[in-house]
Amino acid sequence: MTADALPRHRSFAGHGGIRLAADEWGAAASPPLLLLHGGGQTRHAWGRTGPRLAALGWRVIAPDLRGHGDSAWSAGGDYSLGLFAEDVRAIVAATGGRPVLVGASLGGLGSLLAAGEVPKAAVRALVLVDVAHRPDPRGFRRIVAFMRGHPDGFADEGEAAAAVSAHLPHRPRPADVQGIRANLRRRGDRWVWHWDPRMLDSFEDRMDPPGMAERLLGAARHADVPVLLVRGGLSDVVREDVAEQFCDRVPRARRVDVAGAGHMVAGDRNEHFLDAIVPFLEAERDRGCPRAAPIERAP
Repeated sequence: MTADALPRHRSFAGHGGIRLAADEWGAAASPPLLLLHGGGQTRHAWGRTGPRLAALGWRVIAPDLRGHGDSAWSAGGDYSLGLFAEDVRAIVAATGGRPVLVGASLGGLGSLLAAGEVPKAAVRALVLVDVAHRPDPRGFRRIVAFMRGHPDGFADEGEAAAAVSAHLPHRPRPADVQGIRANLRRRGDRWVWHWDPRMLDSFEDRMDPPGMAERLLGAARHADVPVLLVRGGLSDVVREDVAEQFCDRVPRARRVDVAGAGHMVAGDRNEHFLDAIVPFLEAERDRGCPRAAPIERAP
């Protein structure tokens, strides 16, 4: 990793003053862009994406969501979706300017509510990474089952990497398993995932509660900013018909599919993910807000 790719470490105060750890790349004068990871991930999920976007002229900030990574855990184990949205609002306010929000899965849901529900966060645009208004229950349950697996942790990084490979069979197993350490923490002589296990109860409650789909669609419409839905071509969480419905019902939304990627699009095919989002980002930064456009598909 070059010196330019190394992030600066900083922290934010989220809702209620909770401490949120973050990495930052790029010049302070550059337009801001927030990268918000999915449930069970950490800010290190953007380790390849952040420096690449900074090199294109963005000030990129990737926080650990509450209960994840080096951020603090919620008191009492409260991980309702509204709290994640409040944290996004707090980070946006502290960042200054009108950032673009790039949110994957849980990070996308929090971003969507922060931008579209009162009090609206002042944002420039939204990129939703494999998240829409209604998840496929089969894919959602598969993710939760993986996260609930191995409650006693792992003997070493290699054992954890093997579990990830079994969960993501379409992704080549990395030659160096040390990279997974950023998603683990020590507990005695074991390695466990670097997030608060209590949040899984909130995840299961969020499967598809009554009214949530309309709430998310309403937030997307009321945000009144350009929205790019990036769907993994192999996703078992966002069905193609749901993605089409989202774009049909949100006037300023457009869509791109990344072939060969599952739910974790950036982790599966980062170069293709960048190919999918960079034209949208550049159009927003250089030519103002793009209007709705036909469906696109990245190679």
